[in-house]
Amino acid sequence: MATPAQPKKIVAPTVSQINAEFVTQLACKYWAPHIKNKSPFDIKVIEDIYEKEIVKSRFAIRKIMLLEFSQYLENYLWMNYSPEVSSKAYLMSICCMVNEKFRENVPAWETFKKKPDHFPFFFKCILKAALAETDGEFSLHEQTVLLLFLDHCFNSLEVDLIRSQVQQLISLPMWMGLQPARLELELKKTRKLRKFWNLIKKNDEKMEPEAREQAYQERRFLSQLIQKFISVLKSVPLSEPVTVDKVHYCERFIELTIDLEALLPTRRWFNTILDDSHLLVHCYLSNLVRREEDGHLFSQVSFDRAAFAHFPELYDFALSNVAEVDTRGSLVKYFGPLSSNTLHQVASYLCLLPTLPKNEDTTFDKGFLLELLVSRHERRISQIQQLNQMPLYPTEKIIWDENIVPTEYYSGEGCLALPKLNLQFLTLHDYLLRNFNLFRLESTYEIRQDIEDSVSRMKPWQSEYGGVVFGGWARMAQPIVAFTVVEVAKPNIGENWPTRVRADVTINLNVRDHIKDEWEGLRKHDVCFLITVRPTKPYGTKFDRKRPFIEQVGLVYVRGCEIQGMLDDKGRVIEDGPEPRPNLRGESRTFRVFLDPNQYQQDMTNTIQNGAEDVYETFNVIMRRKPKENNFKAVLETIRNLMNTDCVVPDWLHDIILGYGDPSSAHYSKMPNQLATLDFNDTFLSIEHLKASFPGHNVKVTVDDPALQIPPFRITFPVRSGKGKKRKDTDGEDEDTEEAKTLVVEPHVIPNRGPYPYNQPKRNTIQFTHTQIEAIRAGMQPGLTMVVGPPGTGKTDVAVQIISNIYHNFPEQRTLIVTHSNQALNQLFEKIMALDIDERHLLRLGHGEEELETEKDFSRYGRVNYVLARRIELLEEVKRLQKSLGVPGDASYTCETAGYFFLYQVMSRWEEYVSKVKHKGSAEPGVADTSAFFPFHEYFANAPQPIFKGRSYEEDMEIAEGCFRHIKKIFTQLEEFRASELLRSGLDRSKYLLVKEAKIIAMTCTHAALKRHDLVKLGFKYDNILMEEAAQILEIETFIPLLLQNPQDGFSRLKRWIMIGDHHQLPPVIKNMAFQKYSNMEQSLFTRFVRVGVPTVDLDAQGRARASLCNLYNWRYKNLGNLPHVQLLPEFRTANAGLLYDFQLINVEDFQGVGESEPNPYFYQNLGEAEYIVALFMYMRLLGYPADKISILTTYNGQKHLIRDIINKRCDYIPLIGRPNKVTTVDRFQGQQNDYILLSLVRTRAVGHLRDVRRLVVAMSRARLGLYIFARVSLFQNCFELTPAFSQLTARPLHLHLIPTEPFPTARKNGERPSHEVQVIKNMPQMARFVYDMYLHLMQTTHHYHQTFLQLPPAMVEESEEVQSQETELETEEEATAVQADPLPSAEDSSSNPESSASQTETTPDLVDHPKSPSQFQSTPAPVESTTSVAASVTAPTKASAPQDGTPAADETK
Repeated sequence: MATPAQPKKIVAPTVSQINAEFVTQLACKYWAPHIKNKSPFDIKVIEDIYEKEIVKSRFAIRKIMLLEFSQYLENYLWMNYSPEVSSKAYLMSICCMVNEKFRENVPAWETFKKKPDHFPFFFKCILKAALAETDGEFSLHEQTVLLLFLDHCFNSLEVDLIRSQVQQLISLPMWMGLQPARLELELKKTRKLRKFWNLIKKNDEKMEPEAREQAYQERRFLSQLIQKFISVLKSVPLSEPVTVDKVHYCERFIELTIDLEALLPTRRWFNTILDDSHLLVHCYLSNLVRREEDGHLFSQVSFDRAAFAHFPELYDFALSNVAEVDTRGSLVKYFGPLSSNTLHQVASYLCLLPTLPKNEDTTFDKGFLLELLVSRHERRISQIQQLNQMPLYPTEKIIWDENIVPTEYYSGEGCLALPKLNLQFLTLHDYLLRNFNLFRLESTYEIRQDIEDSVSRMKPWQSEYGGVVFGGWARMAQPIVAFTVVEVAKPNIGENWPTRVRADVTINLNVRDHIKDEWEGLRKHDVCFLITVRPTKPYGTKFDRKRPFIEQVGLVYVRGCEIQGMLDDKGRVIEDGPEPRPNLRGESRTFRVFLDPNQYQQDMTNTIQNGAEDVYETFNVIMRRKPKENNFKAVLETIRNLMNTDCVVPDWLHDIILGYGDPSSAHYSKMPNQLATLDFNDTFLSIEHLKASFPGHNVKVTVDDPALQIPPFRITFPVRSGKGKKRKDTDGEDEDTEEAKTLVVEPHVIPNRGPYPYNQPKRNTIQFTHTQIEAIRAGMQPGLTMVVGPPGTGKTDVAVQIISNIYHNFPEQRTLIVTHSNQALNQLFEKIMALDIDERHLLRLGHGEEELETEKDFSRYGRVNYVLARRIELLEEVKRLQKSLGVPGDASYTCETAGYFFLYQVMSRWEEYVSKVKHKGSAEPGVADTSAFFPFHEYFANAPQPIFKGRSYEEDMEIAEGCFRHIKKIFTQLEEFRASELLRSGLDRSKYLLVKEAKIIAMTCTHAALKRHDLVKLGFKYDNILMEEAAQILEIETFIPLLLQNPQDGFSRLKRWIMIGDHHQLPPVIKNMAFQKYSNMEQSLFTRFVRVGVPTVDLDAQGRARASLCNLYNWRYKNLGNLPHVQLLPEFRTANAGLLYDFQLINVEDFQGVGESEPNPYFYQNLGEAEYIVALFMYMRLLGYPADKISILTTYNGQKHLIRDIINKRCDYIPLIGRPNKVTTVDRFQGQQNDYILLSLVRTRAVGHLRDVRRLVVAMSRARLGLYIFARVSLFQNCFELTPAFSQLTARPLHLHLIPTEPFPTARKNGERPSHEVQVIKNMPQMARFVYDMYLHLMQTTHHYHQTFLQLPPAMVEESEEVQSQETELETEEEATAVQADPLPSAEDSSSNPESSASQTETTPDLVDHPKSPSQFQSTPAPVESTTSVAASVTAPTKASAPQDGTPAADETK
């Protein structure tokens, strides 16, 4: 198998190179934002830049990147554009800048929106240029740039400015480009179109000749563009050299065509034009497809037989049955013998070509005419059939095909044979198919990384005798000892692949115990990969990661399999279950696996028909993957199952999911079943809170007594029907407006639940803002609710209150909670448990429930145990009640006997009591009677006494009814628990709980995708979905939870869908740059809905951070303000001790001449920033800051590892300093917060992925009280997208300002000048020396200073460091990047723990005054005379931190 050449990574220019560039010098003169006295606009500058910098370099990305970054488009090109100065260079420069913005994934149209006047003229110039002759003013390369610009326009239909121009190209009038016969045929199909067409013709006649000609040009633009493409395509020779420009032009045109076909507004009219041009036939017959190298990517990218009765030559064809003539072979048999002229006449009869004039020969080639008729009429295999026959596991042919699964080096330049996710989809099938393909390819990319890592560790070499010998070993892979296919089951009727294929794989687990446990712990449905390697390199050949992988290891085959289980000594599968697994002797283990039946059938067919090798006799390596990353097969199966069933999406959601119709149609205000009255339960704290929550409304309370105006409140809203009322008189309108703003509020009392303190309902204590109340109200109403929650605005509190209110308003309904991560789900669950929700109705599915910070177990089996234990408790209560009533027998034996006891003994006594104390005629019942006749005094003897207050009849009667409600609830619960007596197994009981008992069910989106089949099979039902972190969930993983139940009578029972998220923060993690950038796979459904225009409730008050810190990111949101406590609480008003500012940007210059370094691709480090940030952390700890209140964040994994190394070396063993709460990346820290954040931005050459404003928002919003950023200021301050934040940061001094004599905590108010001396730190070496001196001074002033002279033997010190590093490696097994290759097995083991340098980041040592011996301080920052002394002490960490596999982490490849 040929291995494609490795693509090269684009290297960003350094700051010094940028400053030396001609472009930069021009920018500083004409348009740089920081220059005050700019030179006037000069058109010659644009001409010179275009010719000398762009065209001369053949549109080099590096040059265009420099121009775009310098704000050339914003501050010079568009600002000065007008028809008078428009030229070729001007147009091309603007297009290059827009294309570069799309490549960098930054907003492109904002500049045009601010000054839209000249855009229509500019767009018309682009259209004209795109159709110009290629040998004229515009070259083919330039026209390829224009095609890309047009493609971006068509994919930005949500922008009004763009849509207004594009609509003129894609609409019914464009059918002017059709041949007349075809136009007539299309207009006949739909009568309405004929009317519209006649109307268009009338309007055209009224137009001025010049305007009409302009309109005709626009309408014919795409038809002419197709013809231009066909002429370019035909000019490609079969064997002679071809210019790259022609190939790229063809690829970009096909990309544009596919994008136009993929959107319904454009496809509707364009599809007919495309069909009429026979583009596919031209492409299929073109020379470009036949050219193996140049055309590889290009090539990737009902029928009325009666018509043929008019042609005598086709008489037999017309009389044949359809099954005989629907294959390509039979069609060629019938059409092949015909002459070119006859073929042309057949095609024109079918309106495929213009009519052939009499006595003239056709100008079309016979091959073209034959292909036109055959391709149009052959029966194609349906997409769903193809999908069902497709193997779900990737093979070696797909895994290493660069056109299908590009490398991490994808720069955004070229186009790829990949589907895209944009705003709209054609059908649900199209939606699922695109997501299926992308999800499959993204998981294939991750599988490729895992295979390359594991197989290269095993070091396969060729032995002396030609076999395979493994010189290394890998934790995640083992050599196969034996492989046997044990079962091939018969196919189902109508299928040609086996229903099941099983095999046995034997391996020898001669490895460490914990690795052996991992292999033996493989569970049912875990996916593994079977690999065949035939190395050609002799023993001892070194593996070079820069060279292609396949040829080095000799990889031949890759096939997937699914574990059924491990076999015991007798050859039986050991089933998963609560029972302990049997202890197997020896080290040989055999696993029974399921092979993919489709793949097996394809392989066997290939072996039999072509004599190929039997793949299944060659496997010699089996590889497993980490469970968290190994769910791809279950998700793909789920999507495939959805495509094979009738996807029933609620009618009110269908169009919105596809991106059509009125985006606000699912808002509660437009829903036909909108509810007028809602019980807000404990949402409001008081009547004043309620009135403040509805500004602009008149609140009418049903009771006048202020003492009775207490929560809970029931509110009746004015409900408007969807159709507006027409009123002619203005008075009526005023009345209507007044009525529409009046809320009727009815306070009501929650019925007494019993005399015990625990009977009192739990109450909400949060004073929600009016926008939060609107979000809660919307969430309670039927329909789609979208809540945008900026950082710190209480998204989780809103979610929990919505859940609680739905639970109380609609007790019969079930709510499904879905989140992106287990952590978010646990936070949500912990808050739900604090509200008034009966815990027997809560259920948590998945593997994250063990992380819940509670003693209660909310998993399925935990709930079963709770039910069984609760049943025993309740039966004991029944026994006590029976005893108190003096009833003989054993009523508490089962739930059933308890039910009879309640019916015949308890109810009769209660009814008798009620008849005695109720109103009789006019006689008032006595207050004493309620207590005297009460039959359950003895039972309630253990409640707070006296039970009856004796103040009034009504009060005592309510108490008596509360007592009876308490008793009745016992028997109601027992009735619900009866099923657990009848169902004997834990599995059956857990299924019953899931399907019947639980009212609030929580799971992650991954678990929903994994278990959809099982849930549907069980008959799982739910009415409402609430999604937290919705903007972080993949599009398809958001969609699947809508379909976890079977429809009822063909309709979905879903009533509410609440999505809570923040599209201004980071999107879902996509590891491969091509899928992320080109296919837009990182777009969540939440973000797409916002783009489409679905109404959102934007929370607008944050309570997390100081107001000054909030200003760093609140510009990104609509009206984000602060809650009152941010201004009032002492912690927000007090300054940060020892630091002059509450936030500061600290400039870090090169250290020893080095800024950023890149030991491996995307593994960026910056030693100067790492040392500086650790030194500030040590300084804060020495002042007394708690370690758990400080987190260190960085934007790259490489820097994270480096900082952890330095902390291990400097701080870890000094109790006075210890470790910070977390050292992690910004991406990983999303959703978390801490009081003080120290942030390293790492890059010094290019801004990198921080240019994504969403990452900047996350970085700026993690801190509550203090944010200290270490960065190269000269680089970041010039970035246009980051300007709003960095203009505030650079307004303060760029050197760190310390107040060393101010202890923590301080009494100084924030913003006050300190009474202590301020020290300015100018660079990292000065900070290191300062902290070292401060530490020594602190030691000298302690009582135990003399202990610093006690020496420990050096061997003990080394031993303790070694032990610690081992603990470190074991702890960080979860993460998957920094991997260290080593020939020794012991080192190999530790190397498979990616973050081998991070240790125990979660632990915080106690603050201890006892210092260690000086030998242990040797690696603390020494006094720095020259920079080399610090550098010497950190050389080791830098090397240790670089991974050898060159694999970028998820949060680095952005």
